[in-house]
Amino acid sequence: MLSRAAVGVYPVAVSTPATDGSPRRAALLTLGCARNEVDSEELAGRLSGSGWELVDAESGSPDVIVVNTCGFVEQAKKDSIDTVLAASDVARPAGAKVVAVGCLAERYGAELAKDLPEADAVLGFDDYPELAARLGDVLGGHAPAPHDPVDRRTLLPISPVQRPAATADVSVPGHDWVPDLGAVGAGRRRLDDGPVASLKLASGCDRRCTFCAIPSFRGSFVSRAPADVLGEAAWLASQGAAELVLVSENSTSYGKDLPGGTRALVDLLPRLGATEGVERVRVSYLQPAEMRPDLLAAIAGTPGIAPYFDLSFQHASATVLRRMRRFGSRTDFLDLCARIRELAPEAGIRSNVIVGFPGETEDDVAELEAFLTGARLDAIGVFGYSDEDGTEAEGYEGKLPAEVVAARVSRISELADELMTQRAEERVGTEVVVLVETPATDEDDCSGRAAHQGPDADGECVFVEGDGPDGADARSAGAPPLDELAVGDLVRARVVDSEGVDLLVEAVEVLPRGVGEPVAAAVAG
Repeated sequence: MLSRAAVGVYPVAVSTPATDGSPRRAALLTLGCARNEVDSEELAGRLSGSGWELVDAESGSPDVIVVNTCGFVEQAKKDSIDTVLAASDVARPAGAKVVAVGCLAERYGAELAKDLPEADAVLGFDDYPELAARLGDVLGGHAPAPHDPVDRRTLLPISPVQRPAATADVSVPGHDWVPDLGAVGAGRRRLDDGPVASLKLASGCDRRCTFCAIPSFRGSFVSRAPADVLGEAAWLASQGAAELVLVSENSTSYGKDLPGGTRALVDLLPRLGATEGVERVRVSYLQPAEMRPDLLAAIAGTPGIAPYFDLSFQHASATVLRRMRRFGSRTDFLDLCARIRELAPEAGIRSNVIVGFPGETEDDVAELEAFLTGARLDAIGVFGYSDEDGTEAEGYEGKLPAEVVAARVSRISELADELMTQRAEERVGTEVVVLVETPATDEDDCSGRAAHQGPDADGECVFVEGDGPDGADARSAGAPPLDELAVGDLVRARVVDSEGVDLLVEAVEVLPRGVGEPVAAAVAG
């Protein structure tokens, strides 16, 4: 059986007949980040537009299983390979094929194909525009040769102003941007019907963090045209998405290769927040060193935009950050958190940190601990350093023993869990606006997320009713019964307790669609 823990398996019925009159079925399995999920939906759009039917990998009798792999860190690579192996176990008895795509396939190409014969083909990003034809070749016994990877940063000019997006026919930020729904609908197909959808803001990254290989296989930073972003936002809303999560490798760089410069995101956010059908827009992947005052204010106070800051701190020791080729310090980062909370006191702030970086000392770890203690972050991801092929840090001296890295991961993770629990406890007694994502059933509580909670890793709001903490009836007069709350509802709720990072909330009222985060800001204040 395919593991569902790390794999998204989405059954989708597509009625378009195959171009040659015979049925062709494909299953898409997605690993990794939200950017990969968007890639899979774009691949699904290409396949369905070419006459393919998308089915479940285990129950839909696919002709080919496409595994969209992740190549970010060692564990992600292992999960991707394990998924290809599991897909092969399902495919082989039925005579189906297995094709690996995504970041791992792009990053290792021919090497991966040689070491993983369970994959009938390994396709890179350049194969995406003709994916249907490539899969047809695989089914016909003529799998394309795997590519030899190149540093994709070399495929674009070094200067952002010379890149393709800069010369595209786009409006200057501040002018009217007209979305093209037809073009978007032909290029992407949603693979689930949930109320939250990711929206790609840009691709690639120009930063040169010494621990990160992503720019080498994702390429240099390229902004999407504002009209394309708005068009896809409107299309996603028409498909039932109430919350949009803007994703990229570095959202704070958006617009650097557009005529109006990085002001473009500040101009774009109000238009996204005003998109009909969209109740909440969340910006992810923000670089602390690039957080300008106008962008801080736009995220903290624009109607329709969640006051949520997904900041990539990575560490807090200035010494370690310099070795990472990053900027900042504990003082700088605490000041940034203070400025955010001055603008939006109940804003959500989350981050990831890396411990065990080459040369990290006990004093550096203590500096990180001091930052985390003072920052009061809502969510903290803790990762242990590991060498990544082709990165600068791979050649650094001062590597720490694996047992030291593991001990520091455990130490910082324990502190992070304690601090996140405290932060959740601080929210007891406040009001939040919750987007319902799971309805009440015999097996599941009704739950969703507030503005300060991002998808997947930041905790959730679980609805309760009955006796409150003081033993009295906690449900407000006129509050809706929990079994009447539906997926996609926006519910004003009171936080009555917490369990770890999760909040226990009581429904106060179901809000009419079209109010979104302005109400969230009002109740927070």
